[in-house]
Amino acid sequence: MPLKDRYRAIRQIGEGGFGRTFLAVDEDRLNSACVIKQFFPQFQGTTALQKATELFNREAVRLYELGEHPQIPDLLAYFEQDKRLYLVQEFIDGPNLLQELRDRGAFSELQIRQLLEDLLPVLQFIHEHKVIHRDIKPENILRRRKNDQLVLVDFGVASQAAGTALASTGTRAGTQGYAPMEQMRGGAAYPASDLYSLAVTCLVLQTATGPDDLFDPLEGEWIWREKLAKSGKAVSPRLGEILDKMLQYSVRDRYQSAAEVLLELNPAKIGIRHPPAVPKVTPATPAPPPPPPATQLPPPISTSHTKSQAPAHNIDMIAAELASVKTQVSQAQPAPPPAPPVKPPAGGAQSPQGKSKFAGSDIDAELESLKSEYLGES
Repeated sequence: MPLKDRYRAIRQIGEGGFGRTFLAVDEDRLNSACVIKQFFPQFQGTTALQKATELFNREAVRLYELGEHPQIPDLLAYFEQDKRLYLVQEFIDGPNLLQELRDRGAFSELQIRQLLEDLLPVLQFIHEHKVIHRDIKPENILRRRKNDQLVLVDFGVASQAAGTALASTGTRAGTQGYAPMEQMRGGAAYPASDLYSLAVTCLVLQTATGPDDLFDPLEGEWIWREKLAKSGKAVSPRLGEILDKMLQYSVRDRYQSAAEVLLELNPAKIGIRHPPAVPKVTPATPAPPPPPPATQLPPPISTSHTKSQAPAHNIDMIAAELASVKTQVSQAQPAPPPAPPVKPPAGGAQSPQGKSKFAGSDIDAELESLKSEYLGES
């Protein structure tokens, strides 16, 4: 008999301390796939049972509040039937990241970067809704088969953050090795707590090693780089620094938001965190303004060039300048009246009353000389 006369269980796909999970179909929606979670606690005691019931109810509330995000499953129904609680949610068709690790081996650095870029916006979204997941690990991250999109699941121990500090103190929750110390000791959780768990998830996927084997309890430090080196791999300094900061023991020493990590991971996509400083330049004494250009002839053209080699516009310019010079000289120095012919003195020296150097024939000769020099005319 289907639950609520529409949700029919097909097979069991999981079991935990709080209950069992079934793959099912929704007969009212063309037998579309869905997931049924049945509250079926495996422990006794009034207090424990009450707390488990509270957590199961909390998951339903969280899914209802956050299901609008495409990387969080939609809540389809939540009800009680035959004195048992049921939660029906969207089915995500695809493996979780632990299954991927077992099937395909360790993740590359490129895959780790892509994982961070895909999941950090989801964490930013839930933190803005004052929700802290508290159980991020490879098993709770599914890859949707149809588009490779990562989906964050299992909000059963997610907590509602108190006030603007986004911190919650209560039941100890999380998975050993993945959860930071503040969760395991006092039940406190912060956005930075989810970032810590996400970083551990990255280490496990990159090294194909469990979290307990990546931490040295004697030295109190992570040894994931050594594990990578043994497999002949390395991590880029930038990604290593980011993961190290996410893994800091003190909450205050970690990134305080997913947006901060995204900014460090890929500044080009979000904006430069610290714009480069403009270098200071000592002002120099201003140079004097250049003198006004003097009217002058163009530079001489080499006489070794033939006329055909000289550009046409240069020839025209030179000819115009030469004609101008001839006109100016003629107007400025009019030729004197012709002197009566005299017999040149002995020795061939010209008489003071001889021909002036500004006579027309001399100017013509001078111009012909310049033409020959600049234009290559004989």
